[in-house]
Amino acid sequence: MNQYGTAAYYTLGCKLNFSETSTIAQSLTNSGYAKVEFDSGADVYVINTCSVTESANKKCRNIVRKALNYNPEAFVVVIGCYAQLKPQEIANIQGVDLVLGANEKFKVGDYLNDLHKRQDTQILSNEIKETKEFVPGFSTTDRTRSFLKIQDGCNYFCSFCTIPLARGRGRNASIEDTIAKAKELAKTDVKEIVLTGVNIGDFGYGTDENFFALIQELDKLEDVERFRISSIEPNLLSNEIIEFVSQSKRFAPHFHIPLQSGSDVLLKSMRRRYASSLYISRVEKIKELMPDACIGVDVIVGYPGETDEEFMKTYNFLNELPVSYLHVFTYSERDNTTALRMEGVVPKDVRKARSNMLRILSEKKKRAFYEANVSLEEKVVFEGSEDNGLMFGFTNNYVKVKTVFNPLMVNQSAKVKMTELDKDGTMKIEFVEEKLETVTRING
Repeated sequence: MNQYGTAAYYTLGCKLNFSETSTIAQSLTNSGYAKVEFDSGADVYVINTCSVTESANKKCRNIVRKALNYNPEAFVVVIGCYAQLKPQEIANIQGVDLVLGANEKFKVGDYLNDLHKRQDTQILSNEIKETKEFVPGFSTTDRTRSFLKIQDGCNYFCSFCTIPLARGRGRNASIEDTIAKAKELAKTDVKEIVLTGVNIGDFGYGTDENFFALIQELDKLEDVERFRISSIEPNLLSNEIIEFVSQSKRFAPHFHIPLQSGSDVLLKSMRRRYASSLYISRVEKIKELMPDACIGVDVIVGYPGETDEEFMKTYNFLNELPVSYLHVFTYSERDNTTALRMEGVVPKDVRKARSNMLRILSEKKKRAFYEANVSLEEKVVFEGSEDNGLMFGFTNNYVKVKTVFNPLMVNQSAKVKMTELDKDGTMKIEFVEEKLETVTRING
């Protein structure tokens, strides 16, 4: 048994949260806490929360309850965006012992001197403007893929968003330090590194470095098989970045570009830093240079002032664009945001109906994108999970494929031909060439 006891972790929310949970877990392991599974009845539970959805309180409460079911005497620590924004709300959840804000969460080990359950929850959270340190890290829960944190915080203040209030101003390490972290990650078995942060295109803000310079240096790391760019703002996705990815051997032809609305009226109200025409130009540039590239889109429905006419502008805009899938978010009110005070509130049943329309459109877009890939050849990195005798992987351009499970292919890459879109939405394949000579060539 470890000298300090055991610790378990639960992460809600974005890829950045998963990266940060791994960093915190490694820190506690180095301090003497043995990492264990969540259901093992750990001595300490660290719950990393999200504030994006209106059900943050309910989700956090449920996870706390589960932890205490496994060990009623467990010491429960809650961190993350929700903890920074509403620490007292979390403190009112029965069983929570410690709430840590954005400035304190990476030093959780310093606050675990006494693991006895507390009568009153302790809150340690400074004002977000005092959070200026950047703590790098990467996720370690997946052998195939890792999320590398390259940036934190945001200098944009969109009218609907609380992220700057939860994470502070934009900040990052230097390119040199980021490359060093990537090299550390490259020494593991990971085949794919996903660059993640709150606003990664803003990397280097206030310095003479920038995101384009960073990816140029990352592309030189020969020990990394594949890089993938996570969400990047359209006004920060420059043509030179698109052109670079089109020629890169390591950066995947996959872009996730937040739109939020196809209505210029609403984009201005949201305080977004672009018009719909710029978004179109970015998509056209990608498709011109990389016709098979995957393009994902974030979109919000039900934002104040979204009339039927403005919503249909968004629907038609997306319907006509050659994008591959949508992440649809139903607008929900957030304390301390400008949108909360706006007129033209959309009834919740209308928000739900519009969300359903866009989710159906997303399914159509995704199916059309997959069907366009039939007969194409692409490299796939195969994952380790087995499901009914099958294994899965993703192509460079983010098509999910399947084949018969072969333990020799776990976390390996191979060139495949996509042959048929199955009814479950995944692509059947046949192998063109493999890394391992012993791989059985069986169509999934």
